[in-house]
Amino acid sequence: MPKTEIRVGGLGGQGVILCGIIIGKAAALHDGKHATLIQAFGPEARGSACSAQVTVDESAIGYPYVKQPDILILMSPDAYKQFIKQLKPGGLVLYESDLIKVGRELPEGAKALGIPATRFAEELGRRLVLNIVMTGFFAGTTELLSYQAVEKAVVDSVPKGTEELNLKAFKKGYEYGRQLVAAKSA
Repeated sequence: MPKTEIRVGGLGGQGVILCGIIIGKAAALHDGKHATLIQAFGPEARGSACSAQVTVDESAIGYPYVKQPDILILMSPDAYKQFIKQLKPGGLVLYESDLIKVGRELPEGAKALGIPATRFAEELGRRLVLNIVMTGFFAGTTELLSYQAVEKAVVDSVPKGTEELNLKAFKKGYEYGRQLVAAKSA
């Protein structure tokens, strides 16, 4: 596996940072890879721009900042506008399809896959698990990390007493991602 740079973007309160933390934990603690995490958010935490930069590699990572992500995980229209031009040619955009409309600004060869993550989270009973649905979608569409590693990282990272709900959200996103990939390759 070559070095993979990932940027997660959205609004404060959507769980952007936790999504990045789970990906990093899954890689470093449960899949035997190296990972770094850089997080950024506006001065008004909830509702302002927020992002996480995650780098995953088989070997030690010398530079943790993501300049040109291989993968974008986007949860808000503002994050899409802000980060889409940074995506590597041939990269992958995973986006919240009820909130973001993908346009012509995709770099050459880039792929975009959408999921109605907020709607799925609401159907599960808590809009707050949108980030875990997106994390599952990431795991299911990229297969960069093993299912078991990401599942363990979800359980390790969510508040006690919410594990069952979060695992349902993770599985929903993962299964939707696997189905989407299977349909695209058919």
